Amino acid sequence: MVAGEASGDLLASHLMRALKRHLPHARFVGIGGPKMQAEGFESWWPQEKLAVRGYAEVLRHYRELASIRRQLAARIVRERPAAFIGVDAPDFNLWLERKCKAAGIPAIHYVSPSIWAWRGGRIKNIARSVSHMLCLFPFEAPLYEAAQVPVSYVGHPLADVFPLESQRAAARARLGISDDAMVFALLPGSRQSELQYMAQTYVETAGLLMQRFPTARCLVPFATRETREIFETALWRANAQELPVVMLFGHAHDALAACDAALVASGTATLEAALLRAPHVITYKMSPWSWRIMKRMGYQPWVGLPNIMAGRFVVPEILQDEAQPEILAQALGNLVADRTVCTRMRAAFDAVHRSLRRNTAEAAAAAILPYLRRASATAPAQAAEAV
Repeated sequence: MVAGEASGDLLASHLMRALKRHLPHARFVGIGGPKMQAEGFESWWPQEKLAVRGYAEVLRHYRELASIRRQLAARIVRERPAAFIGVDAPDFNLWLERKCKAAGIPAIHYVSPSIWAWRGGRIKNIARSVSHMLCLFPFEAPLYEAAQVPVSYVGHPLADVFPLESQRAAARARLGISDDAMVFALLPGSRQSELQYMAQTYVETAGLLMQRFPTARCLVPFATRETREIFETALWRANAQELPVVMLFGHAHDALAACDAALVASGTATLEAALLRAPHVITYKMSPWSWRIMKRMGYQPWVGLPNIMAGRFVVPEILQDEAQPEILAQALGNLVADRTVCTRMRAAFDAVHRSLRRNTAEAAAAAILPYLRRASATAPAQAAEAV
Protein backbone atom coordinates (compact mmCIF):
# COMPACT_ATOMS: atom_id res chain seq x y z
CA MET A 1 0.00 0.00 0.00
CA VAL A 2 1.07 3.58 -0.65
CA ALA A 3 -0.73 6.54 0.92
CA GLY A 4 0.86 9.88 0.19
CA GLU A 5 -0.63 12.27 2.74
CA ALA A 6 -2.68 12.59 5.95
CA SER A 7 -6.08 12.06 4.31
CA GLY A 8 -4.84 8.93 2.53
CA ASP A 9 -3.38 7.67 5.80
CA LEU A 10 -6.83 7.89 7.40
CA LEU A 11 -8.61 6.18 4.48
CA ALA A 12 -6.04 3.40 4.35
CA SER A 13 -6.16 2.77 8.11
CA HIS A 14 -9.92 2.18 7.94
CA LEU A 15 -9.48 -0.16 4.98
CA MET A 16 -6.74 -2.09 6.78
CA ARG A 17 -9.00 -2.61 9.78
CA ALA A 18 -11.79 -3.94 7.56
CA LEU A 19 -9.48 -6.27 5.65
CA LYS A 20 -7.99 -7.66 8.87
CA ARG A 21 -11.47 -8.74 9.97
CA HIS A 22 -11.41 -11.12 6.99
CA LEU A 23 -7.65 -11.78 6.85
CA PRO A 24 -6.35 -11.42 10.42
CA HIS A 25 -2.82 -12.49 9.51
CA ALA A 26 -2.40 -10.15 6.55
CA ARG A 27 0.80 -8.13 6.33
CA PHE A 28 0.61 -4.52 5.12
CA VAL A 29 3.76 -2.81 3.82
CA GLY A 30 4.83 0.09 1.60
CA ILE A 31 4.54 3.80 2.43
CA GLY A 32 2.07 5.03 5.02
CA GLY A 33 1.51 7.38 7.91
CA PRO A 34 0.91 7.14 11.66
CA LYS A 35 -2.70 5.95 11.49
CA MET A 36 -1.73 3.09 9.20
CA GLN A 37 1.23 2.26 11.40
CA ALA A 38 -1.09 2.13 14.42
CA GLU A 39 -2.92 -0.67 12.56
CA GLY A 40 0.34 -2.59 12.11
CA PHE A 41 1.56 -1.10 8.82
CA GLU A 42 5.29 -1.35 8.00
CA SER A 43 6.35 1.86 6.24
CA TRP A 44 9.50 1.52 4.16
CA TRP A 45 9.82 5.30 3.64
CA PRO A 46 8.38 8.25 5.63
CA GLN A 47 5.00 9.33 4.26
CA GLU A 48 6.09 12.98 4.45
CA LYS A 49 8.42 12.34 1.50
CA LEU A 50 5.36 12.17 -0.77
CA ALA A 51 3.46 15.13 0.72
CA VAL A 52 4.17 17.71 -1.99
CA ARG A 53 1.58 19.39 -4.17
CA GLY A 54 1.57 21.41 -7.37
CA TYR A 55 3.81 21.20 -10.42
CA ALA A 56 6.50 23.54 -9.11
CA GLU A 57 6.77 21.70 -5.78
CA VAL A 58 6.89 18.26 -7.42
CA LEU A 59 9.61 19.39 -9.84
CA ARG A 60 11.80 20.52 -6.94
CA HIS A 61 11.56 17.05 -5.37
CA TYR A 62 11.37 15.03 -8.59
CA ARG A 63 14.69 13.19 -8.35
CA GLU A 64 14.06 11.99 -4.82
CA LEU A 65 10.46 10.98 -5.57
CA ALA A 66 11.49 9.13 -8.74
CA SER A 67 14.21 7.27 -6.87
CA ILE A 68 11.81 6.19 -4.12
CA ARG A 69 9.28 5.04 -6.70
CA ARG A 70 11.81 2.99 -8.67
CA GLN A 71 13.11 1.30 -5.53
CA LEU A 72 9.58 0.61 -4.33
CA ALA A 73 8.51 -0.86 -7.68
CA ALA A 74 11.53 -3.18 -7.73
CA ARG A 75 10.81 -4.39 -4.22
CA ILE A 76 7.11 -4.96 -4.91
CA VAL A 77 7.80 -6.98 -8.06
CA ARG A 78 10.49 -8.96 -6.22
CA GLU A 79 8.30 -9.77 -3.20
CA ARG A 80 5.10 -10.28 -5.25
CA PRO A 81 2.36 -9.33 -2.78
CA ALA A 82 -1.20 -10.51 -3.22
CA ALA A 83 -2.17 -6.99 -4.32
CA PHE A 84 -0.96 -3.44 -4.53
CA ILE A 85 -3.33 -0.76 -3.20
CA GLY A 86 -2.53 2.82 -4.13
CA VAL A 87 -4.42 5.24 -1.90
CA ASP A 88 -4.94 8.56 -3.71
CA ALA A 89 -1.58 10.20 -4.78
CA PRO A 90 -2.32 9.33 -8.44
CA ASP A 91 0.77 10.94 -9.97
CA PHE A 92 2.90 8.68 -7.78
CA ASN A 93 0.73 5.58 -7.60
CA LEU A 94 -0.52 5.12 -11.17
CA TRP A 95 3.04 4.53 -12.41
CA LEU A 96 3.52 1.94 -9.68
CA GLU A 97 0.18 0.35 -10.47
CA ARG A 98 1.06 0.00 -14.14
CA LYS A 99 4.29 -1.80 -13.17
CA CYS A 100 2.38 -4.09 -10.80
CA LYS A 101 -0.35 -4.88 -13.32
CA ALA A 102 2.25 -5.70 -15.99
CA ALA A 103 3.91 -8.07 -13.50
CA GLY A 104 0.61 -9.86 -12.83
CA ILE A 105 0.03 -8.24 -9.43
CA PRO A 106 -3.52 -6.87 -9.01
CA ALA A 107 -3.34 -3.07 -8.87
CA ILE A 108 -6.18 -1.41 -6.99
CA HIS A 109 -6.54 2.35 -6.79
CA TYR A 110 -8.49 3.71 -3.84
CA VAL A 111 -9.81 7.27 -4.43
CA SER A 112 -10.40 8.25 -8.02
CA PRO A 113 -8.24 11.02 -9.45
CA SER A 114 -10.32 14.12 -10.13
CA ILE A 115 -10.88 13.34 -13.82
CA TRP A 116 -14.29 15.02 -13.49
CA ALA A 117 -12.57 18.27 -12.48
CA TRP A 118 -9.49 18.45 -14.71
CA ARG A 119 -7.19 16.32 -16.90
CA GLY A 120 -9.99 14.01 -17.98
CA GLY A 121 -7.68 12.40 -20.52
CA ARG A 122 -5.98 10.59 -17.65
CA ILE A 123 -8.68 7.93 -17.78
CA LYS A 124 -6.80 6.23 -20.65
CA ASN A 125 -3.68 5.93 -18.50
CA ILE A 126 -5.81 4.78 -15.56
CA ALA A 127 -7.37 2.03 -17.69
CA ARG A 128 -3.89 0.76 -18.55
CA SER A 129 -2.70 0.94 -14.95
CA VAL A 130 -5.40 -0.35 -12.62
CA SER A 131 -7.15 -3.65 -12.13
CA HIS A 132 -9.93 -2.02 -10.10
CA MET A 133 -10.92 1.53 -9.14
CA LEU A 134 -12.59 2.33 -5.81
CA CYS A 135 -14.58 5.58 -6.01
CA LEU A 136 -15.61 7.71 -3.04
CA PHE A 137 -18.23 9.80 -4.85
CA PRO A 138 -21.34 8.62 -6.71
CA PHE A 139 -20.74 10.71 -9.85
CA GLU A 140 -17.38 9.01 -10.52
CA ALA A 141 -18.36 5.38 -11.19
CA PRO A 142 -20.22 6.03 -14.49
CA LEU A 143 -17.07 7.62 -15.96
CA TYR A 144 -15.09 4.42 -15.36
CA GLU A 145 -17.89 2.15 -16.52
CA ALA A 146 -17.95 4.05 -19.82
CA ALA A 147 -14.18 3.46 -20.15
CA GLN A 148 -14.61 -0.25 -19.25
CA VAL A 149 -12.53 0.04 -16.08
CA PRO A 150 -13.69 -2.27 -13.26
CA VAL A 151 -15.06 0.08 -10.61
CA SER A 152 -16.90 0.11 -7.28
CA TYR A 153 -18.58 3.10 -5.64
CA VAL A 154 -17.85 2.61 -1.94
CA GLY A 155 -18.92 5.95 -0.45
CA HIS A 156 -16.69 8.03 1.76
CA PRO A 157 -15.41 6.60 5.07
CA LEU A 158 -15.66 9.95 6.83
CA ALA A 159 -19.41 9.93 6.25
CA ASP A 160 -19.54 6.70 8.27
CA VAL A 161 -17.24 7.98 11.00
CA PHE A 162 -19.03 11.26 11.66
CA PRO A 163 -22.50 11.10 13.24
CA LEU A 164 -25.35 12.80 11.46
CA GLU A 165 -26.08 14.82 14.60
CA SER A 166 -24.16 17.97 15.58
CA GLN A 167 -21.03 17.34 17.65
CA ARG A 168 -20.63 20.98 18.73
CA ALA A 169 -21.36 20.54 22.46
CA ALA A 170 -19.15 17.45 22.85
CA ALA A 171 -16.27 19.02 20.91
CA ARG A 172 -16.41 22.21 22.97
CA ALA A 173 -16.45 20.19 26.17
CA ARG A 174 -13.32 18.28 25.06
CA LEU A 175 -11.55 21.52 24.20
CA GLY A 176 -12.70 23.35 27.33
CA ILE A 177 -14.66 26.01 25.42
CA SER A 178 -17.87 27.49 26.77
CA ASP A 179 -21.03 27.28 24.70
CA ASP A 180 -21.31 31.05 24.23
CA ALA A 181 -17.69 31.70 23.14
CA MET A 182 -17.06 32.72 19.53
CA VAL A 183 -14.62 30.36 17.87
CA PHE A 184 -12.97 30.33 14.45
CA ALA A 185 -11.19 27.25 13.15
CA LEU A 186 -8.25 27.88 10.81
CA LEU A 187 -7.09 24.89 8.74
CA PRO A 188 -4.18 25.96 6.52
CA GLY A 189 -3.45 22.45 5.22
CA SER A 190 -1.62 19.28 6.20
CA ARG A 191 1.42 19.63 3.92
CA GLN A 192 4.49 21.76 4.51
CA SER A 193 4.18 23.15 0.98
CA GLU A 194 0.65 24.37 1.76
CA LEU A 195 1.74 26.14 4.93
CA GLN A 196 4.61 27.80 3.10
CA TYR A 197 2.13 29.46 0.74
CA MET A 198 -0.72 30.13 3.18
CA ALA A 199 0.54 30.50 6.75
CA GLN A 200 1.16 34.24 6.51
CA THR A 201 -2.28 34.84 4.99
CA TYR A 202 -3.94 32.83 7.75
CA VAL A 203 -2.07 34.75 10.47
CA GLU A 204 -3.04 38.12 9.01
CA THR A 205 -6.66 36.95 8.59
CA ALA A 206 -6.74 35.94 12.26
CA GLY A 207 -5.47 39.37 13.24
CA LEU A 208 -8.27 41.09 11.32
CA LEU A 209 -10.89 38.77 12.81
CA MET A 210 -9.71 39.65 16.30
CA GLN A 211 -10.11 43.35 15.52
CA ARG A 212 -13.75 42.76 14.58
CA PHE A 213 -14.43 40.12 17.26
CA PRO A 214 -12.06 40.92 20.14
CA THR A 215 -13.41 38.19 22.46
CA ALA A 216 -13.14 35.41 19.86
CA ARG A 217 -10.40 32.81 19.68
CA CYS A 218 -8.87 30.83 16.81
CA LEU A 219 -8.21 27.09 16.85
CA VAL A 220 -5.43 25.97 14.50
CA PRO A 221 -4.86 22.19 14.26
CA PHE A 222 -1.66 20.78 12.73
CA ALA A 223 -0.88 17.36 11.30
CA THR A 224 2.88 17.48 11.95
CA ARG A 225 5.48 19.30 14.02
CA GLU A 226 6.95 20.74 10.82
CA THR A 227 3.70 22.41 9.74
CA ARG A 228 3.25 23.88 13.21
CA GLU A 229 6.77 25.34 13.08
CA ILE A 230 5.99 27.05 9.75
CA PHE A 231 2.87 28.63 11.27
CA GLU A 232 4.75 29.72 14.39
CA THR A 233 7.36 31.38 12.16
CA ALA A 234 4.56 33.25 10.35
CA LEU A 235 3.23 34.47 13.71
CA TRP A 236 6.70 35.72 14.65
CA ARG A 237 7.21 37.49 11.32
CA ALA A 238 3.86 39.27 11.72
CA ASN A 239 4.69 40.16 15.34
CA ALA A 240 1.40 38.45 16.20
CA GLN A 241 2.44 36.18 19.07
CA GLU A 242 -0.22 37.76 21.30
CA LEU A 243 -3.13 36.72 19.06
CA PRO A 244 -5.59 34.37 20.86
CA VAL A 245 -4.54 31.43 18.68
CA VAL A 246 -4.78 27.96 20.21
CA MET A 247 -2.49 25.60 18.31
CA LEU A 248 -3.53 21.95 18.45
CA PHE A 249 -1.68 18.81 17.46
CA GLY A 250 -4.36 16.90 15.59
CA HIS A 251 -7.88 17.61 16.85
CA ALA A 252 -8.89 19.05 13.46
CA HIS A 253 -12.29 17.38 13.75
CA ASP A 254 -12.86 18.83 17.22
CA ALA A 255 -11.88 22.28 15.96
CA LEU A 256 -14.33 22.06 13.06
CA ALA A 257 -17.16 20.66 15.17
CA ALA A 258 -16.66 23.33 17.85
CA CYS A 259 -16.30 26.40 15.66
CA ASP A 260 -18.77 29.06 14.59
CA ALA A 261 -17.00 29.35 11.22
CA ALA A 262 -13.86 27.96 9.63
CA LEU A 263 -11.29 28.94 7.03
CA VAL A 264 -10.31 25.74 5.23
CA ALA A 265 -7.63 25.00 2.66
CA SER A 266 -9.16 23.26 -0.35
CA GLY A 267 -8.98 19.47 -0.18
CA THR A 268 -10.41 16.70 1.98
CA ALA A 269 -10.69 19.13 4.91
CA THR A 270 -13.55 20.89 3.08
CA LEU A 271 -15.50 17.63 3.11
CA GLU A 272 -14.66 17.13 6.78
CA ALA A 273 -15.98 20.60 7.52
CA ALA A 274 -19.23 19.79 5.71
CA LEU A 275 -19.68 16.46 7.49
CA LEU A 276 -19.14 18.19 10.83
CA ARG A 277 -21.67 20.90 9.86
CA ALA A 278 -19.08 23.71 10.13
CA PRO A 279 -19.97 26.79 8.10
CA HIS A 280 -16.79 27.65 6.27
CA VAL A 281 -14.93 29.55 3.60
CA ILE A 282 -12.65 27.66 1.21
CA THR A 283 -9.31 29.16 0.23
CA TYR A 284 -6.11 28.02 -1.44
CA LYS A 285 -2.79 29.33 -2.72
CA MET A 286 -0.04 27.65 -4.72
CA SER A 287 2.81 28.75 -6.96
CA PRO A 288 1.65 31.12 -9.73
CA TRP A 289 2.90 28.69 -12.38
CA SER A 290 0.98 25.72 -10.90
CA TRP A 291 -2.13 27.90 -10.54
CA ARG A 292 -2.09 28.98 -14.19
CA ILE A 293 -1.85 25.36 -15.35
CA MET A 294 -4.58 24.13 -12.98
CA LYS A 295 -6.89 27.00 -13.89
CA ARG A 296 -6.52 26.38 -17.62
CA MET A 297 -7.18 22.65 -17.29
CA GLY A 298 -10.17 22.84 -14.94
CA TYR A 299 -13.61 21.62 -16.06
CA GLN A 300 -15.83 22.88 -13.25
CA PRO A 301 -16.46 26.22 -11.56
CA TRP A 302 -15.88 24.71 -8.10
CA VAL A 303 -12.85 23.36 -6.27
CA GLY A 304 -14.41 22.53 -2.88
CA LEU A 305 -15.93 19.07 -2.45
CA PRO A 306 -19.13 20.34 -0.77
CA ASN A 307 -19.79 22.54 -3.81
CA ILE A 308 -18.96 19.78 -6.29
CA MET A 309 -21.30 17.37 -4.50
CA ALA A 310 -24.09 19.95 -4.37
CA GLY A 311 -23.49 21.14 -7.94
CA ARG A 312 -23.60 24.77 -6.84
CA PHE A 313 -21.77 27.32 -4.69
CA VAL A 314 -22.87 26.35 -1.18
CA VAL A 315 -19.54 27.45 0.32
CA PRO A 316 -17.63 30.61 -0.71
CA GLU A 317 -14.38 29.91 -2.56
CA ILE A 318 -11.69 32.60 -2.35
CA LEU A 319 -8.59 31.43 -4.18
CA GLN A 320 -5.05 32.44 -5.14
CA ASP A 321 -4.72 36.19 -5.82
CA GLU A 322 -8.16 36.92 -4.36
CA ALA A 323 -7.21 35.18 -1.11
CA GLN A 324 -6.18 38.34 0.69
CA PRO A 325 -6.55 38.61 4.49
CA GLU A 326 -9.06 41.48 4.24
CA ILE A 327 -11.34 39.52 1.90
CA LEU A 328 -11.09 36.29 3.91
CA ALA A 329 -11.75 38.02 7.24
CA GLN A 330 -14.75 39.84 5.76
CA ALA A 331 -16.21 36.58 4.40
CA LEU A 332 -15.80 34.79 7.74
CA GLY A 333 -17.26 37.71 9.66
CA ASN A 334 -20.26 37.84 7.35
CA LEU A 335 -20.77 34.12 7.82
CA VAL A 336 -20.98 34.20 11.61
CA ALA A 337 -23.27 37.24 11.44
CA ASP A 338 -25.85 35.61 9.12
CA ARG A 339 -27.64 32.71 10.81
CA THR A 340 -29.93 32.15 7.82
CA VAL A 341 -26.98 31.48 5.52
CA CYS A 342 -25.45 29.14 8.10
CA THR A 343 -28.71 27.20 8.44
CA ARG A 344 -28.98 26.74 4.68
CA MET A 345 -25.34 25.69 4.48
CA ARG A 346 -25.82 23.07 7.19
CA ALA A 347 -28.90 21.68 5.40
CA ALA A 348 -26.83 21.24 2.23
CA PHE A 349 -24.09 19.55 4.27
CA ASP A 350 -26.64 17.11 5.72
CA ALA A 351 -27.72 16.07 2.21
CA VAL A 352 -24.09 15.50 1.20
CA HIS A 353 -23.47 13.46 4.34
CA ARG A 354 -26.39 11.11 3.77
CA SER A 355 -25.48 10.50 0.12
CA LEU A 356 -21.94 9.40 1.08
CA ARG A 357 -22.87 6.96 3.89
CA ARG A 358 -22.15 3.48 2.49
CA ASN A 359 -20.17 1.64 5.22
CA THR A 360 -17.16 2.48 3.06
CA ALA A 361 -14.40 0.43 4.65
CA GLU A 362 -16.41 -2.80 4.39
CA ALA A 363 -17.53 -1.97 0.85
CA ALA A 364 -13.93 -1.35 -0.20
CA ALA A 365 -12.75 -4.52 1.50
CA ALA A 366 -15.48 -6.52 -0.26
CA ALA A 367 -14.26 -5.21 -3.62
CA ILE A 368 -10.62 -6.09 -2.83
CA LEU A 369 -11.05 -9.50 -1.17
CA PRO A 370 -11.67 -11.47 -4.41
CA TYR A 371 -8.26 -10.39 -5.68
CA LEU A 372 -6.57 -11.41 -2.44
CA ARG A 373 -8.33 -14.77 -2.32
CA ARG A 374 -7.43 -15.54 -5.92
CA ALA A 375 -3.81 -14.73 -5.12
CA SER A 376 -3.85 -16.92 -2.02
CA ALA A 377 -5.18 -19.79 -4.10
CA THR A 378 -2.33 -19.56 -6.61
CA ALA A 379 0.65 -18.14 -4.66
CA PRO A 380 2.71 -19.40 -1.74
CA ALA A 381 1.12 -18.71 1.62
CA GLN A 382 3.70 -16.15 2.63
CA ALA A 383 3.15 -14.04 -0.50
CA ALA A 384 -0.60 -14.34 -0.13
CA GLU A 385 -0.45 -12.64 3.26
CA ALA A 386 1.48 -9.60 1.99
CA VAL A 387 -0.74 -6.71 0.87
